This record gives sequence, structure tokens and C-alpha cells, in this order.
Amino acid sequence: MPNASTLTIRNVTFHWGSRTYIMGILNATPDSFSGDGLARETDMARAALVRAQQMLAEGADILDVGGESTRPGSAPVPADEEIRRVVPVIRALRAETDAIISIDTSKAAVAAAALDAGADMINDVWGLRADPDLAPLAARAGVPVILMHNRSTPKKTAIDPRLGGRFVGVVYDDLMADIRRELGICLEVAQRAGIPDERIILDPGVGFGKTVEQNLEIVNRLDEIKRMGYPVLLGTSRKSFIGYTLDLPPDQRAEGTAATTAIGIDRGADIVRVHDVLLNARVARMTDAIVRR
Repeated sequence: MPNASTLTIRNVTFHWGSRTYIMGILNATPDSFSGDGLARETDMARAALVRAQQMLAEGADILDVGGESTRPGSAPVPADEEIRRVVPVIRALRAETDAIISIDTSKAAVAAAALDAGADMINDVWGLRADPDLAPLAARAGVPVILMHNRSTPKKTAIDPRLGGRFVGVVYDDLMADIRRELGICLEVAQRAGIPDERIILDPGVGFGKTVEQNLEIVNRLDEIKRMGYPVLLGTSRKSFIGYTLDLPPDQRAEGTAATTAIGIDRGADIVRVHDVLLNARVARMTDAIVRR
């Protein structure tokens, strides 16, 4: 197992295990499940820059820019439309900040355009399995990649008007063993392309092809992903498993998200991907003070 202790991106070195890092979410979409899609703004790049500057002031270490909604039941977006959404945002962020920028995409064409615009890393919800050109691109560019586990299928989704989409009837032989095995396939794709282990981060894919109960179990057993030897990202922010657990819509899930942040850090999360940066940065600092002694 690699167990790399550091990763340097741009001029920042991440010291894994020393503290929890915060990834702030910037959705350059009109249809984000959480209601924060920036594509509804008249000047999306300016709106994104304002939000990004606030996130950085509140403690964000990485800004994650995405141009395609991945909520259960969402429609796919063509690559050219995704590029049209994310590239102006990334250019604005790169021109005005020194932030580390991640592009949230599964398409090589989008990732290439984003990296050209100034992005520093790739966050792929399909773990390099959706587009065979993405892993070689990441290897050539020498950028870190986040590999997420994903078993999403539209046939397994149910939509509630107030609580949003969730996955139902998804069967695993052994939840955590299956996730580890399938992440192993993603790792093989990355390694065959020449992406070194120290540039790989794993994400168990909370909310992607998992039921409410399965998502709760993943957070509680996140240490089993951590034992694979790579840094771990946990993305739970405002997701429907929190809404269905608490019977709350997306704009009332801050406390539920904070609970998953604290438990996730205790179970080994190195990065938490969140909408509410200030709240979760404070939760992370307090949890780190308890568990990273």
C-alpha cells in the first residue's frame, strides 16, 4: 500500500493526517440538487468568484468546479455545454486567486479545457471508468485525481418533491468489500495510465448508487476505505440520505452534514467536500483537536 504522507499541488503541500482539508463546492449548473447552481446568475463567472472568495476566507483549501449535476435522476450534459459552463468560472478564479482548483468531470474533453484554463486536479465521480481518454490525460498533465466509487443507475432512483432523489433496491454482496474491490479497479486504470499512487485520492461515493442505510454505513465504516492506503475524500454535504434521515429538504441539512463531517474525520477522512465551508471548517478544526492528538 502506498501510504504517501504528502501531496504538493501548485505551491501548497498537503500533509495527510495532520489536519482535515476543506473542499468548497462551486456548481456551475442551473439544476444543482442543493439549490446553489451558479448558472442561474446573469454573470456566472463573477458570481462564482464572489462565492469562491468567501469560501477561501472561511477556510476552503480546494475549490471544486462542476458543470454537470450528478444528483439521482439528473440528465447528462454534452461536453461542449459543460465546457461552456466551467471554463469561464475557472479562468476567473485563476486570474483573481491562488486557490487550488479541482474540475469535477468524467469527460476528458472537459478536463483538458479546465486544465488549460487553470485547474489543478481532476475529481471524477466515475473513477476514470466513464471515458478511456481521461486517465491518460491526467497522467500526461501530471495532476492529482480523485477516484470515486459509483454504481448509479437511473432504474434504481426514487424522487420525492421535497427531499429529492435517492437510490432504492441497490444490492451489494458485502457493502464495504464491494466498494473496496471496485475502487481497486479504478486504481488499476489509473496505474496502467501512469498516474503515480501519491497523486491518487479515493472517495467511497456516498450518494452514488447507495441506499440511505448504505450511505450511513459507509460514513460509519470509512476507516475501511482509509486502510487501502490512500488519502480519502468524503462528500456528504446536503445529500439526500441526510434529508431522508432527518426528514429535511436540502437547505436545512447543515447540522446533519456537520455530524457526518465529524464522524467521517474520526473514521479517517482527509478531505471533506462541502457547500457550507465556515461551519464545516469549524467542525473539522474541533474534531481534529480531539482525534489528531
